Amino acid sequence: MRKLDIFILTFILFIALLFRLYKINIPLADLHSWHQADTASVVRNFVRNGIDLFHPIYDDLSNVQSGIINPNGYRMVEFPIYNAIVAILYKTFPVFPLEIWGRLTTIIFSLIIISIIYYLLLKESGRISAIFGSLTYSVFPFFIFFSRVILPETAALAFSMLSILFLYLYVEHKQKGLSSIIYYLSSIIFFACSLLIKPTIIFYGLPIVVLFYRKYKLNFLKRFEFYLYFFLTFIPLVYWRIYIKNFPEGIPYSDWLFNSVNTSQGLKSILFHPSFFRWIFFERINNLILGGYLTLFFVLGIIAKQKKYFLLTFLFSALAYIFVFQGGNLQHEYYQTLILPVFVLMIGLGVNFLYEHKNNFINSFFVSLLVFFIFGFSFYFSYFKVIDYYQYSQELVQEANVINSLTGIDDKVVTDRTGDTTLLYLSDRRGAPSIFKDPIDLKKLGYKYLISSNEGQINSMKADYEIVFENEKFTLFKL
Repeated sequence: MRKLDIFILTFILFIALLFRLYKINIPLADLHSWHQADTASVVRNFVRNGIDLFHPIYDDLSNVQSGIINPNGYRMVEFPIYNAIVAILYKTFPVFPLEIWGRLTTIIFSLIIISIIYYLLLKESGRISAIFGSLTYSVFPFFIFFSRVILPETAALAFSMLSILFLYLYVEHKQKGLSSIIYYLSSIIFFACSLLIKPTIIFYGLPIVVLFYRKYKLNFLKRFEFYLYFFLTFIPLVYWRIYIKNFPEGIPYSDWLFNSVNTSQGLKSILFHPSFFRWIFFERINNLILGGYLTLFFVLGIIAKQKKYFLLTFLFSALAYIFVFQGGNLQHEYYQTLILPVFVLMIGLGVNFLYEHKNNFINSFFVSLLVFFIFGFSFYFSYFKVIDYYQYSQELVQEANVINSLTGIDDKVVTDRTGDTTLLYLSDRRGAPSIFKDPIDLKKLGYKYLISSNEGQINSMKADYEIVFENEKFTLFKL
């Protein structure tokens, strides 16, 4: 990278950081707060009890997630690398609240992703591709929001992009020596970490295979380095997946992620239904993520002729990910976090293709004007969809304050949030995010308080349980 590229990238990263600081100090109650709360509660317990990577715990002690009562609150999903990093930063520099450190950590990982996107586009296409690709990731609303939430997806993505970057350097480095070994081993370590955090990162194995092909051609199938790479990256993941089977109460039910979505009538299969294609490719990708008009450059990037088709393999990885996890991708927007680089890589290539053929249009100035308006309108339409993601319920914060002030730190609390752990996290209490048993049975399990906003539930309990607090919105009972 030349000095000019370093200057441009530094400016883009500065802009990206500024955009991501928007509402960084709001309560942890914005979009997907239930998942953010689960992630942040593991961090909080690391801070209080010490970092135990093999026994992460969170606030939900019920049977809502796994179908088995979880008295210790085990959270056996991703290996808690991200949670540990946030906990270490918070304990080392306690100048910000834990929630801000969680968001800042995600932001730092997103800046790493932007830098790698710039570098790969610069090397594979050119400076125009690099600028527009990295700038899109930096400023577009959907990218911004999911680059500052307290979720492990961005960390996993950053590690996977680092693994691809170091393997790319290994491939491009023609001379054998210590630096070549460092690139190779660094790529293995980062890819192993990304798989531990999110096994769905496996779909980025395709660009990795293509890089081995670029270096060794078809002989890569005979190379020891190729098999050693995937052997070493998969060992930690396999060990972790075997290990967590010892804690079935801490493993959420997840079979539905492949082909079903939750509806008011229960789980419904959406496997290759027309509605799946409409919601994912039109509503979610076209309208929400790309703001409508930006899809033009995305498509151009796909069909534009390239000298090397390495970047196009990212697209096939994304499609495989979407089609395998149809339920998860349709149910939750944050599932698209792992494939966000694919969109900007293609957009960068698409804009570059347009500028390379600008002489074929009416006027070269018209091309720049067109690009400006397409990006502007796309940002505008995406913004008015994503801005609501930052909204949160003031009533929920009020409920949390009531629980926090009228109950003890060790008191177990039941909420009627149908599985949403946000209220437990905001009130800094462990317990159940759903009334999963009768109040008398909950009392026997050690729960001391129950809070409800359901009028029927409140009326059925008034005669038998002491009211600690009551207003027109909710009632706190002592069990």
